Amino acid sequence: MNFFTHFGRYILMIRGMFSKPENMKMYWKEFMHQCSEIGIGSLGIVSIISIFMGAVSTLQTAYQLVSPIIPAATIAQIVRDTVILEFSPTLVCIVLAGVVGSKIASELGNMRVSEQIDALEIMGINTKAYLIMPKIIAALITIPMLVVLSMVLGIWGGRFAGAATHILSTDTYDKGLIQNFVPYNIWFALIKAYTFAFIISSIPAYFGYNVNGGALEIGRSSTKSVVVSCIMILFADYVLAAILL
Repeated sequence: MNFFTHFGRYILMIRGMFSKPENMKMYWKEFMHQCSEIGIGSLGIVSIISIFMGAVSTLQTAYQLVSPIIPAATIAQIVRDTVILEFSPTLVCIVLAGVVGSKIASELGNMRVSEQIDALEIMGINTKAYLIMPKIIAALITIPMLVVLSMVLGIWGGRFAGAATHILSTDTYDKGLIQNFVPYNIWFALIKAYTFAFIISSIPAYFGYNVNGGALEIGRSSTKSVVVSCIMILFADYVLAAILL
């Protein structure tokens, strides 16, 4: 099956999600379940990665800035912009592609193999709208929130590491954070977060929904969905940076 076949079936899957809900209460319950699974379920890993990401950024930036004429507050500026522009939206979303994406692909693949999706369709339920759309909407809401949380924790992690290793004081770090701050960077990071959230949720859903075979195929489909999602995130990252910066 070539790229154009996959792309055509992916577009048809997205178009097939848009229909009038058979039971709004049932859809709402599934949406809230997915918000809990994606948002709260990923909170721990996002927090740990973000704190260490900011801490390492501070240490490595200080290691590279050896010139005495460069003020120490510059370290905070570099950490701030690195975390906001790249680390929080891109690195965190690549991790979420593995955590959330594999879960989505495995869940839908298991439902397909065990014929639960066929049973829902026999009952007259639009399975694309009921099973896939809540996952995508939940990802579009929760993942940007996780990215914002990651920015805060990443910058705080850098501040803590700078003070703990006596590289720069907290006052100097805070002073550097507000110097030459560009608010547009926050909007750029959020645009990336929404784009990546759609990739993380829709591509694994496509691979999981179209699984054929048994348990072995579910594993292969889950792995393939993570690989394709990561490649698409990096490609979208390059395109958005080229267009918007």
